[in-house]
Amino acid sequence: MAMNTVPWLIGLCCSVILSHGVQASHHLYRNFQSLQSNGTPIYQPYRTGYHFQPAKNWMNDPNAPMIYNGIYHLFYQWSTSGAVWGDIVWAHATSTDLVNWNHHKIAMVPSEPFDIEGVWSGSATFIQGKPIIQYTGIIKSNQWNYQVQDMAVPKDLSDPYLVEWNKPIEYNPVIKPTDGINASAFRDPTTGWKGPDGIWRTTIGSKVGNNGVSFLFRSSDFIHWTKAEQPLHWAKDTGMWECPDFFPVAVDDKEGLDTSVLGPSVKHVFKVSLDDTKHDYYTIGTYNPETDKYTPDEGSIDNDSGLRFDYGKFYASKTFFDHGKKRRVLWGWANESSSVADDVKKGWAGLQAVPRTVWLEENGKQLKQWPVEEIEQLRTKRVSLRSQVLKGGSVLEVPGLTASQADVDVKFKLPKLKDVEIMDPSWVNPQLLCSSKPASVQGKSGPFGLLALASKNLEEQTAIFFRVFNHQNKYVVLMCSDQSRSSLEESNDKTTYGAFIDVDPHHDQTLSLRSLIDHSVVESYGVDGKAVILARVYPTLATDREAHLYVFNNGTGNVKMSSLKAWSMKKAEIKYLKDLKHSDS
Repeated sequence: MAMNTVPWLIGLCCSVILSHGVQASHHLYRNFQSLQSNGTPIYQPYRTGYHFQPAKNWMNDPNAPMIYNGIYHLFYQWSTSGAVWGDIVWAHATSTDLVNWNHHKIAMVPSEPFDIEGVWSGSATFIQGKPIIQYTGIIKSNQWNYQVQDMAVPKDLSDPYLVEWNKPIEYNPVIKPTDGINASAFRDPTTGWKGPDGIWRTTIGSKVGNNGVSFLFRSSDFIHWTKAEQPLHWAKDTGMWECPDFFPVAVDDKEGLDTSVLGPSVKHVFKVSLDDTKHDYYTIGTYNPETDKYTPDEGSIDNDSGLRFDYGKFYASKTFFDHGKKRRVLWGWANESSSVADDVKKGWAGLQAVPRTVWLEENGKQLKQWPVEEIEQLRTKRVSLRSQVLKGGSVLEVPGLTASQADVDVKFKLPKLKDVEIMDPSWVNPQLLCSSKPASVQGKSGPFGLLALASKNLEEQTAIFFRVFNHQNKYVVLMCSDQSRSSLEESNDKTTYGAFIDVDPHHDQTLSLRSLIDHSVVESYGVDGKAVILARVYPTLATDREAHLYVFNNGTGNVKMSSLKAWSMKKAEIKYLKDLKHSDS
């Protein structure tokens, strides 16, 4: 198909919609719960084909991901009440490849005095090869949502699917909020690690005043725990720390490491989910096993303006070590951008991002991420576009593709520094910059990228693109995911997201963009996984076979597209239970 200059790209204004974020302190929406029905609509244009989600109802945090005897397990927070948060239990699914899943019966429900008001998020740790889950239990108290840490063990280790779990009454709760800990802000124990002294450690999210803190506890048997005098880490004015994650990464290798690995060629990653802003951020630093203190590296920003796993709809993330493939795998929750009323109508809310492999970037300053390799088994018909120059103001359709369910990889040649726009030093917030300069605002070098889930006449489209700037004779690359025109439905949250990408022109000769498109998800990886943005969008026209995919350039200068490869994606094989509450397998 020939390229055309399209007038909609030029000079079109759009409103800036600030992020509503994802919910961590959830609303109950009792009025919506009462409207739930047993059935779901037959027509489901927004259900995904290969992103993990249950058959119905609300889901949030991924819990205790792990691999045991060759089988991957994912537990997750699931509402028995409907498509809104409330009456949360631990649902459970297993897989042999992280792509195709079998859903099992509920693994844990509030049932004992130590968790009767709620079974919240937690992690899995292997003790002598046997998995133990630690999770936050909510107990009855005069203080709202009094939080303790509990443990659960498999009922039958010979069961390859670990369907049933016991919560030992004689031990639980294993950790209580003593020594002045805020009992309503004490949750989400992370995977344990063993020090050189043979003692186990775990860390739990909390806050002291408005300072985020990760309390450290030690145990010789993983049952009896003692609070350390000093926390593992804390940061000023960051609010409540939810879902902490702490793990080692190799300095000079892409392979993942088990959680207890230490050594001179090992750095550590500390990640938290900020309840105040609903963002995950992480730092890279050094862990001292003698003092049990974590210290971020110089230049690693320890607040919400620091590095994130994902700059879009992504929260409560959790990693695990896949010892079979020697990789560290990241899961993260993607909440809806549709209204609560629309969630109730479709009968479900929330899903998981595609599991990602994470490793330390060569410069040691950030992590890289990439979809697990198994996702490629779903690729089917391949479409390619030849290398060519995209003139300013042009758009080119990618033909012969199931554009509502696709995997797209496009590469652009990095423009010469002398040919790009001078950056204003006041442009320090990438999300605001993307919002003020969406795809419709023409620049010198960019925007150029993809238009995903686009309608035929481009009334609807989700634009994922780059802009390139010159700041003091150095490259600054901005990656944006622009939802401002993603749907004609105005009740949706159509936030635009953005991230700056650190580009070394000696190594990064191309700007790569890979997007996993899946009906209501556009999950994009910029420059070989240096930045990731997941968007949730709900087009009214560009659904199923009416969805189109384009590559575009709305800069005044030409851009060389080095290559474009795209695949239609098959659906993952998902086996759901007819009755999640009562079925045995």
